[in-house]
Amino acid sequence: MEREAMEFDIVIVGAGPAGLSAACRLMQQAQDNNQELMVCVVEKGSEVGAHILSGAILEPRALNELFPEWKDLGAPLNTPVSEDQIYLFKNQQKASKIPNSFVPQTMHNDDNYIISLRI
Repeated sequence: MEREAMEFDIVIVGAGPAGLSAACRLMQQAQDNNQELMVCVVEKGSEVGAHILSGAILEPRALNELFPEWKDLGAPLNTPVSEDQIYLFKNQQKASKIPNSFVPQTMHNDDNYIISLRI
């Protein structure tokens, strides 16, 4: 039996944020250096994002580094985080809001975006 084959320089398994970012960055570097590069991204799902269950908060630092002009290109980041509310649940009926001054800085979402991970 003869099988069809394709050759690639790099194969990335998984079309999640890390795999797609790696593929984009590798292609950017190849273009910057006038090199030809064949990159293949393999996803086990029926389509990219097939395994994603919900939305998230996106901190856009990596996006700014990969695609500095992402806003001009029309990336679908339309909902900036407007406020944070952190609650401490004491039991099923009672919760207390924690003042922002007591919330660690890493849990503040200034300059972040609310996104849907499903299209």
